Amino acid sequence: MKVAVIGAGFTGLSAAYHLSKQNHQVSVFEKERLAGGLAVGYKESDWNWSLEKHYHHWFTNDKAILDLAKEIGHEVIVKRPKTSVFVGNRIYQLDSPISVLKFPPLTIIERIRMSVVLGFLKINPFWEPLEKYKASEVLPKYMGKKPYEMIWEPLFVNKFGKFSKTVSLAWFWARIQKRTPSLAYPKGGFSNFADRLVGEIEKNGGKVYFNTEVTELFSRGKPALKFKNNKTPETSESFDAVIVTLHSFLFQKISPRLPQDYRKNLKKLRGLGAIDLVLKLNKPFFSDGTYWLNICDKNAPVMAVVEHTNFMNKINYGGQNLLYLGNYRAYDDTYFSMTKEELLSKFDPYLKKINTDYRKSLVGYELFKAPFAQPIIPVNYSKIIPSFKTPLKNIYLANIEQVYPWDRGTNYAVELGEKIAALVTK
Repeated sequence: MKVAVIGAGFTGLSAAYHLSKQNHQVSVFEKERLAGGLAVGYKESDWNWSLEKHYHHWFTNDKAILDLAKEIGHEVIVKRPKTSVFVGNRIYQLDSPISVLKFPPLTIIERIRMSVVLGFLKINPFWEPLEKYKASEVLPKYMGKKPYEMIWEPLFVNKFGKFSKTVSLAWFWARIQKRTPSLAYPKGGFSNFADRLVGEIEKNGGKVYFNTEVTELFSRGKPALKFKNNKTPETSESFDAVIVTLHSFLFQKISPRLPQDYRKNLKKLRGLGAIDLVLKLNKPFFSDGTYWLNICDKNAPVMAVVEHTNFMNKINYGGQNLLYLGNYRAYDDTYFSMTKEELLSKFDPYLKKINTDYRKSLVGYELFKAPFAQPIIPVNYSKIIPSFKTPLKNIYLANIEQVYPWDRGTNYAVELGEKIAALVTK
């Protein structure tokens, strides 16, 4: 069977890998020059490893992607980094049941109450009954108003903005379910792992075309693509099946013949973009070794501060200490129009609350933006999630809006790729 895959993120690579293993004729079309999608990396001249433009890691229970890494022989590093919260201008470790029970800003009763709720969500395997409830209504009721307003409400506001009160409890359940104390990371970075997958696809006879944009998806008896790159003019080609791994907005853009009712349903899906400022420092930013710091302040200009080199050794990055300053924002938000200098200027007063002298060790910084990165998961999301099969015959959709109830991530992208490959081969 002749199959086209649009997009070389981990969903597309996974689908292409599994199809090519079964001797199908697979062609992957990627607009960018590198594979990896939202996990794509960049590499400076004195670095041995690449670094993701937007922070990534795996949990140790991310079975799909860890199994894939093992299958293709890619080494994975497992460590237990420190996760903390910034509350009342102080850093507190909060990454285990013990640290929750010792959390100083709450009374012992408040800590126990919060622990019971988190523990219930951790051991409860059923998400379906939870999706009809809003997290913003259930959590303060059961864990208590103070713990919710101190820790969780600011995190919801900083992550989802105006959508924070609409997010389903099922989304929060998934975040608690998946969290593991230890984390995993592919040796060399996610781009290195993606390149390894590209090599496996090509070894199996598949083809991956970079710098190649699909401009239109249509049918002429069979599904067909129009595509172009900087070497050849626009070309069209027919396939037995096409897998689209682009965001639903971009799928609509290249598919003018989609029915209006279907378009209307896709427009119900909402999402946010990602903005990450990566600082390069000659000294650590955190004095206590924290890897991930959640900012529990609704008025903060930044959502998370992540010191990657407190997880992976800085020797892989020319001895530099690398710090992410992360935010999710709507793609029409003012943050998306700001330069890296403007963003750092906006973040600077807040960063100095955490590390007064960080500027003295700053040696450079880079800004990365992605317009589609985080789906909004409202109540009863399962009723609006699109099917893999589209109204266009033998054209399939597989993207981050369909990994529900789990949140976006490369593990679920790989799992999604496996599922769509199995569906296509049927």
